[in-house]
Amino acid sequence: MEDEAEVYDGVRAQFPLTFGKQSKPQTPLEKIHDSTRRSDPTTNSKSNDLPSLSSSSKAWLDSLRRERASKSSKTPAVGPTETEEDDDGVTIGPPRPPPQPVGTEDDEDEVMIGPPQPPKPVETEDDDDGVMIGPPRPPAESETDDDEDDEEEEEKEENRYRIPMSNEIVLKGPTKVVSALAVDHSGSRVLSGSYDYTVRMYDFQGMNSRLQSFRQLEPSEGHQVRTLSWSPTSDRFLCVTGSAQAKIYDRDGLTLGEFVKGDMYIRDLKNTKGHICGLTCGEWHPKAKETILTSSEDGSLRIWDVNDFKSQKQVIKPKLARPGRVPVTTCAWDREGKCIAGGIGDGSIQIWNLKPGWGSRPDIYVEKGHSDDITGLKFSSDGRILLSRSFDESLKVWDLRLMKEPLKVFEDLPNHYAQTNIAFSPDEQLFLTGTSVERESTTGGLLCFFDRAKLELVSRVGISPTCSVVQCAWHPKLNQIFATAGDKSQGGTHILYDPTLSERGALVCVARAPRKKSIDDFEAQPVIHNPHALPLFRDQPSRKRQREKILKDPVKSHKPELPITGPGYGGRVGVSKGSLLTQYLLKQGGMIKETWMDEDPREAILKYADAAAKEPKFIAPAYAQTQPEPVFAKSDSEDEEK
Repeated sequence: MEDEAEVYDGVRAQFPLTFGKQSKPQTPLEKIHDSTRRSDPTTNSKSNDLPSLSSSSKAWLDSLRRERASKSSKTPAVGPTETEEDDDGVTIGPPRPPPQPVGTEDDEDEVMIGPPQPPKPVETEDDDDGVMIGPPRPPAESETDDDEDDEEEEEKEENRYRIPMSNEIVLKGPTKVVSALAVDHSGSRVLSGSYDYTVRMYDFQGMNSRLQSFRQLEPSEGHQVRTLSWSPTSDRFLCVTGSAQAKIYDRDGLTLGEFVKGDMYIRDLKNTKGHICGLTCGEWHPKAKETILTSSEDGSLRIWDVNDFKSQKQVIKPKLARPGRVPVTTCAWDREGKCIAGGIGDGSIQIWNLKPGWGSRPDIYVEKGHSDDITGLKFSSDGRILLSRSFDESLKVWDLRLMKEPLKVFEDLPNHYAQTNIAFSPDEQLFLTGTSVERESTTGGLLCFFDRAKLELVSRVGISPTCSVVQCAWHPKLNQIFATAGDKSQGGTHILYDPTLSERGALVCVARAPRKKSIDDFEAQPVIHNPHALPLFRDQPSRKRQREKILKDPVKSHKPELPITGPGYGGRVGVSKGSLLTQYLLKQGGMIKETWMDEDPREAILKYADAAAKEPKFIAPAYAQTQPEPVFAKSDSEDEEK
């Protein structure tokens, strides 16, 4: 091989350097993955003895430590302890210090390697006969051996779980918290839904290191995206928003249909064609590609056929302690699609088995599963374990064969989002969930891993210091962990991976550099001459300001005259003197005398009493002969007599 290389170099030297295809400089993968390597999480405290690094990153750190140790052991060798002499006897470097009389065991022919040995005062214990007194001296490297044994034990403990979290990339774009996540079964496309009403689609095969989405959708204007779910064949996906209608899209983001909305004035939910309130959750059937499940705030779960968007297949009304409408906050299928679980707003967990003749009566009913709304439910693949997550800052592990009491309750897991879920690892040895950021806490958003067999906390991974972790998933084919995070002003999907453990996915797009712009990408900005910009074709100027000016002018706008208060002006007479000019003139000339303002009304009426009695004109003459004379009672009071 060396001869062939020499021949090639010799032949290549005969041609100019520009001859042949030039190889492009490529960035090595080690440097690429070093740029995405996670820093040591600050949330892992030593008191908890939680593993903070994966096996590969631990081995990488150990190799760095060994390199540093070897360098530190070699550097003192080139110093004042050694003298290098040429054949002629010329000394190079500083002169060698005088030999120490105590503890120099090197022969004259041997070259001393490393720093000079320190004096050994303990040798004075040896007798003249060479008999050693006391126990034998322990080996000098015993401490380092203990450290290596401890490190090996830690590595074995961490290798047991093999959590891929040495590197991290973030799919940015949303302006609010990412509340929905879905990765298709092949691991090539990722969907993320946010509180900014949008769904973003990412494709690992077509994405470069800029990590930009190739499509952005807005399923329902003004409604938050709450759940995304792929079909079993990954050719369609379900989008559940805050509206009452779920939507079906194809793999490329084109709308295939929208389920019907029910009549909100029908009281019995079984008689409505669809949901009448906002949706809370939805999931595609794990086996049947035509069936989906949705839950809503109207207090019902519905099973739909994607081929018929006009009506549902089944309506499930959960069992309630009191009559009324209690929202169903989450729902889930089991692994085989033969069982449905629902989390009810009153804290109960209800499970229905799909069998012939089944109805709304649940087969398993846990009345007080949680003290607050349930945000996530997850079945294990063997159908024995059910995990539940709630707003009450807890995660509970349930045995489906005995649902009276949970197997384990994990507390102190803050949760402020209604979409916070739970996920299993591919081998289901671990399950994980995210935590929300509290106002006075310093830990930030965490991803917590729990051992299923031991039912204990294994690891805490810091995702973001300021953003809450909502959705999480561990993809079995990629062996990568997805976690969505965000707050009111930003959001993103964090992908944790390990170059030695993970496959495809993030490894593909991180290593693909963005395409450089070439001369073919140059686009000259054309000058567009608009003929309507010429004065001849220009539209008439807006007369809005002119109309506003006319409205302010009372004469041009023909505004009716308001009544005047006070003295008159401008030819108009004030109200106090009368509103008509003729009345004003008559009053001034004395022709109209208004004395009623100064008279007593009683006296004005009684002055006609004598005339009415002497000369009655209307009613009195008809009864003059038959009417008796009125006799009035005389008053006894002195005041009235006066």
